[in-house]
Parts: sequence; structure tokens; C-alpha cells
Amino acid sequence: MADNHGLKWLLGLAGVVVILAGLKTAEAIVIPIMLALFIAIISTPFLRGLTRRGVPSYMAVLIVLFVLIIFGGALGMIVSQSIDSFLMRMPQYQERLQTLTVDWLPYLERWDIPVNRDMVMNHFNPSQVMGLVGTTLSGIGSLLTNLFLVIFIVIFILLEEAGFSDKVKAALPNAEKSLRDAQGFMKQVNQYLMIKTTISFLTGVLVTLWLWWLDVDFPVLWGLIAMLMNYIPNVGSLIAAVPAVLLALVQLGVTDAMFVIAGYVTVNMVMGNLVEPRFMGRGLGLSPLVVFLSLILWGWLFGPVGMFLSIPLTMIVKIALEQNEGTRWVAILLGNEVPNTSE
Repeated sequence: MADNHGLKWLLGLAGVVVILAGLKTAEAIVIPIMLALFIAIISTPFLRGLTRRGVPSYMAVLIVLFVLIIFGGALGMIVSQSIDSFLMRMPQYQERLQTLTVDWLPYLERWDIPVNRDMVMNHFNPSQVMGLVGTTLSGIGSLLTNLFLVIFIVIFILLEEAGFSDKVKAALPNAEKSLRDAQGFMKQVNQYLMIKTTISFLTGVLVTLWLWWLDVDFPVLWGLIAMLMNYIPNVGSLIAAVPAVLLALVQLGVTDAMFVIAGYVTVNMVMGNLVEPRFMGRGLGLSPLVVFLSLILWGWLFGPVGMFLSIPLTMIVKIALEQNEGTRWVAILLGNEVPNTSE
């Protein structure tokens, strides 16, 4: 009996490895589908709200798509232009950042701290961080070229969603229970993604306005990155702040860079510690270790898009595990709180 149990776990682990390898191999196809599913899940409450008000399903889909295309197209154009301009100016930013690093070394020497300039430039070169930012932005820019494919997939998903329940009822003998379970699962997923997306959007808007007021270059781009990185708790806000702080340091000086840091800290403390817990509720979080491992796993699988979707994907897995008594213990291990068993 124990041997069968161990074999079951071994086969399950092997299956997970095979699935991950398949996803990695097919990432060019999987990434647009994942993004389309993400957008469709967020759009579904608006679609259902329109149909409840008597709007025909095909017209509701067209309205939702029109809003998505207008908003996404405008944002895509602004971000694409900002990325191109940033990449063109990046050599100047790197040179300026390297100069600032060299200029600060004498301050260390005044405190009798031995400094090897060549070693510092080789092992602690902030301009390399700017290069990494440029590489990441190039990946985001290439993703925009798949925008039309993503939109087409969203169209078909939303059209299919309207009649999916009827198909399930006709296909399965015990469809009512399956639909109730699926609807409960999707309700939790929708709730999580809607709240998280709204808070992330507000975070991006506040960061954009703050950087625009400070006259930092490309405020919309850094606001978008702050929005995307807000999906990653604990480390996301730190990652989002690094390029904007370095750019402010190069462009405006130390004082303005400190103001940028203060703005990021304030926005993320208010949104992350006050607003989000109020609306998100308890028990919907992930442990810091799971967050970190999710970031590594999904980032390795799908690059920058995987990093952006890492926490939503892991949260969806956690919610799915909570729906089954046999797998609920795994969901508890993934969470950041111990459930109250005394009730």
C-alpha cells in the first residue's frame, strides 16, 4: 500500500515536470493564450453586467472589445514610443550613471575605506542595471507585436463564454453540480483579479502623476511597470522602483531621486497596507517563500510576462486547490496564514 502511494506521488511529480517542459517549449503560443485568458477573466463581470441589463450577448462582447481596443491601443502606442525613446537614450543614461559612480568613490576614500575602482566598476556597476532594464523593456515591446493575436483570442473566449453553461448542461449528466463548483471557483478568481487589477491600476496612476510632477522622463512607462509589478507582493514594488530611481538620479540629481523613493514608498504603503487588505480580505494571500518561488518558476517559463502573471497564476492554482477536500491541505501550505480550526 505504501509502495503504491509513493508511486502515485512519483508519477504525479513526473507529470508536473512533463507539463512544465511542454509549457516552456510552447511558450510562443502559450503566452498570448494566457494573456487573453487573463484579460477575458477581468472582462467577464462587465460582460455579464451588460447582458443582465438586456444588452444582447454579441453586442455586449462588441462593447467590451471596443473599450479594450481603445484603451489597450492608446496605452500600447504610448508605451511603445516610450520604450523606443528610452532605448535610444539608454547609452547616455549608462554613461552618466557610470560617471556618478566614479565621482562618489572619493567620498568612500575620505572615510579611509579602501576602494579598488576597477573592481567596483566590474562588480558593482549600476549602469548594468540600466542595461537589464533595457533588455526587459525590449521583451515587453516585442510582446506588443502579439497584441492583435491576443485580442482575437479574447473575442472568441468572450463569445464562447455566453453559451458555455448551456453546452455543459447538454454534455454532462450531472452538470448542475459541476457548474456550481465552476461558478464558485470563477467567482473567487474574478474577485481576486478585479480587486488586484483595480488596486494595481490606481498604484500605476499615482506613480505616473508623482513622476510627471517631478519631471522624470517617461512617467507613463514607469507607472505601467509599477502597475504590473504590483501583482507581485513584497518584491514587486522594489523591482518597479529601481529603474525610475536610477533615471531620476541620472536626470535630476540625488535630491529628486530621494523624492522618487519617498513617492514609491508612500504609494505602496498606502495601497498595499491600507487599501488592499480592506478590500481583499483575509486568507487570499501567499506566503513570501511561495511568492519568491513563483516569481522564479513562472519567470523562467515565460520571461517578463511570466513574472507579471506569476502571482495571479499561483493564486488561481491555490483557489482551485481549495475547492477540493483532498487538495485543500496544499492550498493551506501555499497561504500566508494558518486557518482558524477552532471554529
